Amino acid sequence: MKVVIQRSKKSKVTIDGKVHGEIEKGYVLLSSFTEGDTKELIDKMIDKIINLRIFEDSEEKMNLSLLDVGGEILNISQFTLYADCTCGRRPSFKDALNPVDASNLYDYMNQKLSSLGIKVETGIFGSDMKVEIYNDGPVTIILDSKEIFKK
Repeated sequence: MKVVIQRSKKSKVTIDGKVHGEIEKGYVLLSSFTEGDTKELIDKMIDKIINLRIFEDSEEKMNLSLLDVGGEILNISQFTLYADCTCGRRPSFKDALNPVDASNLYDYMNQKLSSLGIKVETGIFGSDMKVEIYNDGPVTIILDSKEIFKK
């Protein structure tokens, strides 16, 4: 699983010319899944995501988490995070999880985040989305479960 976190002042996703999801202060998550990803792995990633201290405190130090600031999440499915560009000029997406299983994990991730009392907005899995991100900082963090949770 790979997740790109962008700290955001406000962001939205538009589909077919209509705003589908919109947040104020919080995170835009670009989330992608690969073979072997499980609900248990998603639970670990969620814990990492919501407890990362990347919001500034009163001394302008990155010392507060999404939970500390009451932040919101706009989660966008992004299979292209698994692009393999090692051969030629056209990326291969062979490491991206098949759409059915990836959609199920994406839905699980959003339900789990919501169950924690976090406002979660989403795009529509597999659709053509226009995402506007007002990146705060800018702060962008890349999480790769294979690096974070090495055994």
